[in-house]
Amino acid sequence: MPSLFNDSPEYIRRTKTPFKPTEVTLSDVRANMPKHLFEKSTLRGILVVIRDVACALLLFELAGRIDSVVQDALTWGLRAPTAYALQLVLWLAYWFFQSVVFAGCWVLAHEAGHGTIASAAWINDLVGFTLHTFLLAPYYAWRTTHQSHHKGTGSLERDENYVPRTRSYYLLPPESKAQISNYHSIFEETPVYTLLRIVLMQTIGWQCYLFTNIMGNPSYPKGTNHFQPSSLLFKPHQRGKIIASNVGLSVMVVLLAIWGNRVGSWDFIRFYLIPYILTNHWIVMITYLQHSDPTIPHYRNKEWTFLRGAISTVDRPFLGWMGRFFLHNVSHDHIAHHVFSTIPFYNLPYATEIIKNILGDDYNYDPTNSFRALYRTFSQCCFIEDDGDIVFYKNKEGKAVRILESDVRGD
Repeated sequence: MPSLFNDSPEYIRRTKTPFKPTEVTLSDVRANMPKHLFEKSTLRGILVVIRDVACALLLFELAGRIDSVVQDALTWGLRAPTAYALQLVLWLAYWFFQSVVFAGCWVLAHEAGHGTIASAAWINDLVGFTLHTFLLAPYYAWRTTHQSHHKGTGSLERDENYVPRTRSYYLLPPESKAQISNYHSIFEETPVYTLLRIVLMQTIGWQCYLFTNIMGNPSYPKGTNHFQPSSLLFKPHQRGKIIASNVGLSVMVVLLAIWGNRVGSWDFIRFYLIPYILTNHWIVMITYLQHSDPTIPHYRNKEWTFLRGAISTVDRPFLGWMGRFFLHNVSHDHIAHHVFSTIPFYNLPYATEIIKNILGDDYNYDPTNSFRALYRTFSQCCFIEDDGDIVFYKNKEGKAVRILESDVRGD
């Protein structure tokens, strides 16, 4: 199917359209956004949380019946190879659907961190802390850096996540002196090796970020992480909650160890560990593609504004209807979420339509198959220049796929 391997028309159009910063202001967008979209329904938010938890429990219960169903099938005369193939398919289905549901719970904890699950702050914190801790995510620590990310999205000086590395970081020669061989010596690799690096990022990238701040802002010193209360990621008054996150994670690890010892290593791996790893895959994939794209700019202080940064992300129809239902619009309506992070997730589709009409061609949408987009971004987004107030990623040839309109005019 060509559509699985080709870039979308929207992406191709951006590569052929010289970029100029939007002239729309935050006031323009705010003036057109109905106030009722900001209203929170605690009942609705809690019901969605209950629904997702119920789905996870139902899938857990159904998975517990897979082996007995296969044994019954063998008893009924189903041939062993067919029965074991059925067993594998059923476990694969469990891992896929449970990981998506877990990812949805992760997103709900993210929404709680923005205060959109309920009107009461303590309910948001209870929901967010519980769901994130179950998925071994430090709720308060990550909420802190995530809020900083929202305040400085797209800013090379202020952003907290997926901040591009520069030419000098890779010790590349100046652009005027660099040869193709200089780029290839650092970035050239076989497709198989690229795929292996992608798998590594998708499986342990989230943990590496938490423990080492990899792909965080490079201004932080070596050793920065999300678990040390005195980390420069946090302010002194936040340290108590960072400790609370660590205590919660410690308790969860102990509970998982007790449960794993009770049910056995194999069941621990099948029921929790594999869905957990796949959940992290979905989260890393979603966030990486939202903020890393060859056609989306990054700004330095002189040109950065809150709105320019907020719309420097990409809306994607990730997992289609499943992404809408289970992932709570986190990928479909990410631009609206960045412009107004206090709009509840269930109102984001309406906000997106309004923002699309206001931004026009400045709205970034890409229905490229997400796995194709992942490979494209991973192989094309290599580095940025050390200078320039508005910059785009450059690839392993040292070239950007998009240029500034001012460069075309020769300004």
